[in-house]
Parts: sequence; C-alpha cells; structure tokens
Amino acid sequence: MAAYPAHASPALTPLSHPRPQRTVSDFKLEHTHSAVPPPLVSPALTPPTTPWRNSEEGVGQRHDRQPRSISLPQPDEATEDAAGENPSLLQVLPKVWCEVRARIPTTTGQEMWLHLYHNNADEKEHLAIVFGPNIRSRSLDAAMPGETERDRMIRGAYVGTLFPGRTSSRLQVIRREEGVRPSAGYLTGLNGNGGGISNGQAGQQEIDSSYPEELGPPLVRIHSECYTGETVWSARCDCGEQLDEAERLMGLPVPTPSSTPGSEIGEHESHRPSKLPSAGGVIIYLRQEGRGIGLKEKLKAYNLQDLGHDTMEANLLLRHPGDARSYGLATAMLMDLGLGGDRGIKLLTNNPDKVRAVEGPNREVRVVERVPMVPIAWQTGGERGVQGKEVEKYLSTKIEKMKHMLSK
Repeated sequence: MAAYPAHASPALTPLSHPRPQRTVSDFKLEHTHSAVPPPLVSPALTPPTTPWRNSEEGVGQRHDRQPRSISLPQPDEATEDAAGENPSLLQVLPKVWCEVRARIPTTTGQEMWLHLYHNNADEKEHLAIVFGPNIRSRSLDAAMPGETERDRMIRGAYVGTLFPGRTSSRLQVIRREEGVRPSAGYLTGLNGNGGGISNGQAGQQEIDSSYPEELGPPLVRIHSECYTGETVWSARCDCGEQLDEAERLMGLPVPTPSSTPGSEIGEHESHRPSKLPSAGGVIIYLRQEGRGIGLKEKLKAYNLQDLGHDTMEANLLLRHPGDARSYGLATAMLMDLGLGGDRGIKLLTNNPDKVRAVEGPNREVRVVERVPMVPIAWQTGGERGVQGKEVEKYLSTKIEKMKHMLSK
C-alpha cells in the first residue's frame, strides 16, 4: 500500500482541542495595502461597491456581456516550470469517438447540442455540451460502413435542422430535390483538380468540422460530474453554480467595441457587423464524481467533513488522492471537435493545474486565455449564489491547499 503523509493517517490521535474554524476572509491573499477592498471578497462582507457593477464607467462587467479573461504566456514566451511543478500528464491521449448527438432546447431559451462520447480508456459515457453552430465532431461526421441517410440523421450526423419528411443528412441533396441551384463552391469541388470527386466525397466536403477562422478562441469549460451539487442542491460546493454559469456565458453574443467596456476587440475589427452570431463554446462533462473517487466514497468524505476535516483531508483519510481526476479524455474530445491547434481556447477555470493538463502532453490544445469563475455570491455581495459555512470552508481549502485562483 502506498505510503501517505502522517497528517492523512486514520491512526493519527485527534487533537485535544478542535482547530479554529477559518473562512476565506481570514487569508491574506493580497500583498498590497489599499483602502479599496481586494478582488477576493468574502460573501460575509458587503464591499462599498459590488465588483463589476460600474459598467457605465468602463471598468465594470455587465451580466449580459462576455466575461473578462486573463491572457496566459505560451511556451515560447516564458520558461517552463521546474520539474515537478506541472501536473502529471498522460503520455498518449486516449482514442475517443462521438456515437450520437441531439439538439436540446434549454429552459433559458438557448439551444445546445449534446454529444455522447465513448473511448478506449474506460467504460463511461462522457459528454460534450456544444453551444452554437460552429463546432462539430469529426468522428461523428465520418461515414460509417453500410449506413443509410436515415441512419446518419438518427445518430445526429446531419447538417442544418431536422424536420418531418427530411430524407438526406446533406443539405446539397435537399437543395437539389427542391430545385435549388448548387453553390459555386460546391460545383468547384465537383469539377476541380481535373477529375472531379464522388458524391460521397462531395457530401463529406459539405460538412466543415473546423471552427471558423473569423471567430476568436471559443469558451471551454472542463466540468467533472457532481451529482450532489447539480441534482440534489448541495451547498457543500459551487459545482452546480459553475455549470449553470458556463451555460449562461456560452449563450452570450460575441463582444464588440460598442457593447463591452474594455473589450479586447480592436479598432481594426470595427468593420464587423454590429450583431454577430454567438461564438458559442463547449462544456466537456467528464464522469469523474468526487474528484475521481466516485459517489459512494464522496458521501463518506462528506461525513468526514462533518467530523471536522476539509475536503482534501477527507479524501486522503479514505486512502484516495486529494484529486484523482484526469483530463486526457477532455483533450482528445476537444481535438475531435476541431478545437486543437494554434488558435487556442479560453478556459473557464480557477484551477492552475487544469490549464496545463487540458493542453495535453504535446500541447495539442492551447489555452491562450483563462476566464476566472468567481463565485456569484462574491460578485453580488451575497445577494445571489451558493452560500453557507460548508461552501465557505470548501472554497478556503481550494485556495489554501489546491492553489485555486478565485479572483477576477
């Protein structure tokens, strides 16, 4: 059995006096002294001005605008961290393939596309929740031996929108049946290069599985399953809140200079139309409950937390790592969705280890910007969001022991 540090041993004699309870407010996270409250504000404190409320002055962030992001240095801009500082990465990414996707209208009025993935690393069904029309799965669009057009539509490998009576997964076939002249690009593909291409190849060319060049890096959230926080309203964590917030942000319109104070869009892009389609984004939903230990062990950890231990100590006392999650599947799924390469992604996270882990062993995916996920209770001065002593202690542990960066 692996050796564990002494503080994690169940045989450790309990302290005669309980440790004093501390909250996020007790940690001195800023090194400068100022009369202005620091970005990291406890829900128990109502600041003189709620963060991001002064949007009219050009320094705030409205709830209906794209979030502010933090640019991250790339390998050629900064020296790599010393050995042991980066999280351990899989040497070879697992193979993933999308089995099916379906359109899901949501209660917020947005539409999303739910993709179900299988892989060669585990028997679980992982999910990609895709917002916007610009992100497609390459493995889903690939032709399957012996399948009919109806088979393709049933598994979600179609272009456009399904409707009663539709007979083909490809728009060009439908347009031809309706007497619509093919586009010039389609005809060029059929007649170019001196030899033409087959109808099957033409159908595949119609499906563009790459994210459009004219759009900036898409928002991405790597979210691990949390039954308690997402389904049974647990206030021990903010996982459900983070999932909802990621969905909201990915449904917002693309920022423009006139709509977002401090937007990164420059004057050279002012020729763009005032109303742009949503750039969308992806939530990779990994089935690794309880930071990878499973629901049964997670519930045991909750009981240990009620006995006075924090979330990391509880996992260690149960003979599990403090964080047993892996992100190789997320990297492979992002690549299948066409989000690898130099364009990069904006990652919604507070976890610095996740930034490097999602990029993959050979930086197959580039995280060019990090978007902090500041608890809603902190943004609203306690008016909204998950609140309570349990989530306060949970966030304190993430900051103190997991080095999460919960500031704007």
